[in-house]
Amino acid sequence: MLRAKRIRTLLGLAAATLSAGLVGASPPAAPCGGGEFHAGPAKDPAALVDPFTGTRNEGNTFPGAAVPFGKVQLSPDTTGSATGYDWDDDRIRGFSAVHLSGVGCGLGGDLPAMPTTGDITSTDNQEYASRFSHEKESASPGSYKVALDDYGGTTAELTADRHTGHQRYRFPRTGKANVLLNSGQALHKVSDSSVRVLDDRTIATKVTGSGFCQGTEPYSVWAVTRFDRPFDSHGTWDGDEVTEGGDSSAGGGRRGAYARFDTRDGDRDVEAVTSLSYVDAAGAERNLEAAQSRSFDETRDAARRAWQERLGRVRVSGGSEERMRVFYSSLYRALLHPNTGEDVDRRYRGWDQRIHRAKGHTYYQNWSLWDTYRTQAQLLALVAPRESRDMALSLLDVDDQGGWLPRWGYATRETNIMAGDAVTPFLANAYQQGLLKGHEERAYRALKKNADGVPPADFPYSGRTANKEYIEDGYVPYEPDRKREKPGTPDFKHSGSATLEYASADAALAGMARDLGHTADAERFRDRSRNYRNILDPGTGHFRARKADGTFAGPADPARSKGFHEGTAAQYMWMVPQDIPGLISRMGGREATEKRLDSFFAYDRLAEDPRRTVHDHWVDEPYDFYGSRTYNPQNEHDLTAPYMYLSTGSPWKTTDVVDAAMCRFTDAPDGVPGNDDLGTMSSWMVLSAMGVYPATPGTDTWALNTPSFEKVELTLDRHWYPRGHFTLRAPRDGPGDRYIRSVSAGGSQISRTWITTDDIRREDSLDFRLGPQPSKWGTGEHDAPPSLGEPQKPGERDR
Repeated sequence: MLRAKRIRTLLGLAAATLSAGLVGASPPAAPCGGGEFHAGPAKDPAALVDPFTGTRNEGNTFPGAAVPFGKVQLSPDTTGSATGYDWDDDRIRGFSAVHLSGVGCGLGGDLPAMPTTGDITSTDNQEYASRFSHEKESASPGSYKVALDDYGGTTAELTADRHTGHQRYRFPRTGKANVLLNSGQALHKVSDSSVRVLDDRTIATKVTGSGFCQGTEPYSVWAVTRFDRPFDSHGTWDGDEVTEGGDSSAGGGRRGAYARFDTRDGDRDVEAVTSLSYVDAAGAERNLEAAQSRSFDETRDAARRAWQERLGRVRVSGGSEERMRVFYSSLYRALLHPNTGEDVDRRYRGWDQRIHRAKGHTYYQNWSLWDTYRTQAQLLALVAPRESRDMALSLLDVDDQGGWLPRWGYATRETNIMAGDAVTPFLANAYQQGLLKGHEERAYRALKKNADGVPPADFPYSGRTANKEYIEDGYVPYEPDRKREKPGTPDFKHSGSATLEYASADAALAGMARDLGHTADAERFRDRSRNYRNILDPGTGHFRARKADGTFAGPADPARSKGFHEGTAAQYMWMVPQDIPGLISRMGGREATEKRLDSFFAYDRLAEDPRRTVHDHWVDEPYDFYGSRTYNPQNEHDLTAPYMYLSTGSPWKTTDVVDAAMCRFTDAPDGVPGNDDLGTMSSWMVLSAMGVYPATPGTDTWALNTPSFEKVELTLDRHWYPRGHFTLRAPRDGPGDRYIRSVSAGGSQISRTWITTDDIRREDSLDFRLGPQPSKWGTGEHDAPPSLGEPQKPGERDR
């Protein structure tokens, strides 16, 4: 492992100003997101959020109602979308209670409710769906409203709290105003469902299903829906057969119940509250009782206040109005998941499928770890540390009760989706951020078990499927036709990327082991973190999957490589955060590495026209994973790549590339590049716009870049951040000021391109001095962010 010399500490000797412009450096064209700058922060950040952003072009976000990290996401499902809502559709098939923002496969969509009028002529939600238009549709944090054209202009309003979804339907004057509760159809496969009419205001349901890309073990969700007034009649259905007055229906296939109201003479509004529980029917009933005291308007207002408080913890000013809308819409999406798994009585269903009671922390579920460990986990550790701590402890509960740590967990089940080992850097990050105090050894034992073993065959978890071969041979062999014992993503098929993910995870665990005094383990994991070198083909200078006999697999062309998950070898080239100095050395040094980066980002073209470059030369389509040598800003393995320039001594190029990538984030329906993946892409935008980015997952290191705003004010939880606030300032004297000339923290200048979480705790501000030309700031040999193999604290590198 390469060692750097001592670096100046944040509070040590002040660095030289280093503000002189670089000779011959010509700045690229104006960045994206420009426009008029204004001084003040938004009075109400929630007013800048557009929940429709990301609902087009496979962003797969949802526009409906939710509260931060709530259990319920009550939102419309359109007929042409497998994941919920598509902006380009014109028919709504129901308003279902569960959604995950930005997933790539069908999941959730449980219990779609639908207001209709007239006789019930179909029980298929694709057939009784209604036309709608965006002109009669609106959404804001915690609220959604739409008019349904096929049912006399019936309006549906939605809001939510932590455990319940609230609906208000305004019908035309009719004797047959219906609310359909469809238990047999969802966005996933429903294997069994039941409905029971409990009284003249209440209907209970249970949905059991599985799904998500390649299927899962079945899970169940219970719901109770209570109306604000008695219904005049009701019924149930089984397949196509509708039973007027029916009180129950159970089994496979299409099933559901309806409640009918007469709105000809009286109130045309019908309100309903639906509660969810992943525990049992009693849990759903208790969740409902806890919410019954609030009206629809009170619930909506409380949801709005919850979002105002959350979003208000990050105040930005001195930026264009469009950038502020994009920023707060992104921050909103980053705060939707993971989700509350426990009921109001603190009970939850564990991954052993038994009922447990949460003690000392809130129990959370829904884990898109392959995505979120790279950005969202770090953002939440900063702006929502209490919830972030509880999320990490919830993962340890999964290990305690289910026997292993998950890859990609949904509700109470493992999906085993995505290659590699994402849970290790996720939990290592929580440890490095100081969120696991009192649980360090518990977390370490779970992570070591995962890193050194493979789950038993009768466990539903895949874990590190290829760990035996990886440990013995130093890489995962490419065996695409190997029989899969469990559903999910096969690491042997994606062996190149799996090797890189395993090695990165080993490095994160090595750092944790070192800090906890497990010296032998630390050395062993650090040695394994260098296994990325075993798949680096010296003949091509690119990573290549290797077969069990040691030969390289697939074409040598990195754009046509085999064995890389949702990407090419050219794009995975930069997925070595644990040993960037070692990677640079193997590429021929900083200059050679920078040339490859320039080619990867089409930097010469980007300098002339960033907007055109991101569409014409970078990967532009959401699922265009293969066949390219250039940057894909729409998938997770490339997220850190723009920050590689910090290690080649050209931090201004990071500014240029990040600015260009920001072109892909807009305030339009197609304003999220690719699947948002439970807030991962949105978190990239938020962190990059703030000017601090977690370039090395599994550490507490934050890479620095030019903030998108003149001021970013963070209100922090004093339990973890004693000062309670941290401000980043980057004033501009003119529209061309975009390159860092100097940085100071607490009045002390620093030349390095990174800070740590401890720096944020100690100091109250970070000040950037900007100019129109690249400067010498951050160009020194030892100014780059440290790798995982190096000490993480300033001043420790040569110890």
